Amino acid sequence: MAANWQLTTLPTGLRVVTTPLTQTQAVSVNLFVGVGSRSEPQRINGITHFIEHMIFKGTTRRPDAIIIASEIEGAGGTLNAYTNKEFTCYWNIVPFDRFETALDVTADMLLNSKMEQVEIDKERTVVQQELKHNHDSPGSWAGRLIGTAVYGAQPAGWDVGGSVELVDAMQRPDFVSHIDEWYQARNMVLSVAGNVTHERVLELAEPMFAALKDGPLPDVEPYDPTTTGPRVEVDSRDIDQCSMYLGLPIFGRSDPDRFAIRVMNDIFGAGMSSRLFREVRERRGLAYSVSSGYGYLADAGVFTISAGVNREKLAETISVCMEEAHKMADEATPDEELRKAKDHTIGRFRLSLETAFSLGQRHGELLISKGEIEDVDDFVAGIEAITVADVQRVARRVLDDSKLHCSVVGPKLDEDEIAKAMGH
Repeated sequence: MAANWQLTTLPTGLRVVTTPLTQTQAVSVNLFVGVGSRSEPQRINGITHFIEHMIFKGTTRRPDAIIIASEIEGAGGTLNAYTNKEFTCYWNIVPFDRFETALDVTADMLLNSKMEQVEIDKERTVVQQELKHNHDSPGSWAGRLIGTAVYGAQPAGWDVGGSVELVDAMQRPDFVSHIDEWYQARNMVLSVAGNVTHERVLELAEPMFAALKDGPLPDVEPYDPTTTGPRVEVDSRDIDQCSMYLGLPIFGRSDPDRFAIRVMNDIFGAGMSSRLFREVRERRGLAYSVSSGYGYLADAGVFTISAGVNREKLAETISVCMEEAHKMADEATPDEELRKAKDHTIGRFRLSLETAFSLGQRHGELLISKGEIEDVDDFVAGIEAITVADVQRVARRVLDDSKLHCSVVGPKLDEDEIAKAMGH
């Protein structure tokens, strides 16, 4: 499974990657477009996500959303999509003998979407309700605030969905222009995984996607590390628990330290045997949930520590999290802890590639974001090469108090108290 993927670039410029899995009953079709919220002018921030919704609303061949959904669901499959800061993905998964239908629906949606103003006006309310739902979820909103705090007022820090007010102003010409600029063949990847051959995928995909345009792409504004938001971002609400994030800027997804930070994060806050979980929850009983993680862009990223905690334990929880962070940077990790983290990291990675959907997603994401696929063997070798010194070095690189930000959604919040707990 580590080496059986194949990649072909069609004459239009569309990259097609397939990962045959003859033992499965499924085929996963994943169409990636290299456009996200950081590719948008501020005036139409959120339009990429809005377009993702609209692609499902009807084509010249399949006039409405019910017909589109029925073709996939009627075959026993599932379809959906998502948007992030740098790419959009339209995906479906069907029984392998319905692959042609799945691919045809995908191509039809991407090439023949009507984008009618009346449907835009209907879906506008749906998108706005989604944004309001995210705001009303304390954990989701705290996560959104930490991204804004770390990245600041630049495209990398804008919300993927935009705002209710910006969405309200978007009109059909905005959609058409954005699609014309970004939905280019060279800016797309078709990733298919499951019980199908590379040759069959190419045989069907080449004529189905022949009408894709190809041309120059607009520039994306580079990340500016000097632009940041507030050190402490709070949203006081009449609720029982605090949702807290600590965040620090890190490097982009292709940085040489990408393996070292993965191992360091595993030791620090990934799972029930991690240092954060043991210290914050098991030993001190400060929080029900606590963990660390990271997210990448091409040229930047954010390392986070998150917890759900009662208001009276908030400051102590922040202080203990930072104490554990300093230990990661100041003290060498024991060899046995490093070995456990490597085994855990490699094991989780292998288990994440067990299905047609997960493999189709992984290969598409790697091609649309990095331009190349990293084999399982390459990943394992990268993890195994990490030393105790590498873990300590990347911890020092990442866990820099001078760059620390905090976001909290919860009751009766005091910014000065939070800043003091952070060490400021």
